[in-house]
Amino acid sequence: MGALGHYLEQEGVPTTQISLVREHTAALAPPRALWVPFMLGRPFGVPGDATFQRRVLLAALGLFERGAGPVLDDFPEDAPHEELGPESEGQSCAVSFPRRQSSGTLAEKLADEVAQLKAWHDVALARRGRTTLGVTGLAIDDLVAFVLAWLEGRPQPVFRAGMAPADAIKLACDELKAFYYEAMSAQPGRHAANEFQDWFWLQTAAGETMLAIRDHARNSADPALERLASLSLVPRAVDAALKARAAGPG
Repeated sequence: MGALGHYLEQEGVPTTQISLVREHTAALAPPRALWVPFMLGRPFGVPGDATFQRRVLLAALGLFERGAGPVLDDFPEDAPHEELGPESEGQSCAVSFPRRQSSGTLAEKLADEVAQLKAWHDVALARRGRTTLGVTGLAIDDLVAFVLAWLEGRPQPVFRAGMAPADAIKLACDELKAFYYEAMSAQPGRHAANEFQDWFWLQTAAGETMLAIRDHARNSADPALERLASLSLVPRAVDAALKARAAGPG
């Protein structure tokens, strides 16, 4: 969108945009951009909060008052607290995230984790009547095999004709993450979106797998894979949490 903004402005059409990846936007230096500190895929914060979404939109439109730019402003608020999962009726058990297998290879740990979540995903599908899965066309076990095969240096053919490997890996990782989020949303209790994000990236074999894919892609000779590693696979907030964990207390 940043590059497109330059072309539109050359034709006399003023532009503004919302950015979820600040480094990418800073590199492209679009005429006007508002960076928001929200989860990827949530440029206006959480669904259903029209008042907050309006503030984000007005902040982006307000950049038109700043001249030709380039302008890159940071939105000053975090997204409102979002509760995921069904309302509890009466007394219910606390949420129970899958236990992580303590031994075995990363592939074995991931397979065990997915097996634990399948029943919960079935519950989520029955309750909601829909799923965001299906973009890749792969069943969940095949999706896991596709991701692991690429990580282990034996990449499989992409699942859609003409698709670049980097795009296929990104879609596969996004769909695997969606499976985890949907499955966990079916568990009893109400769970905040940031809790899901921390759990997925910091406590699961799936998160560990995607971090390993990111490290692998950084060393690839394919420029598209290098961009995937640096710009869109792992959220900035997760990188910050990993750095804080590595630094330890204080």
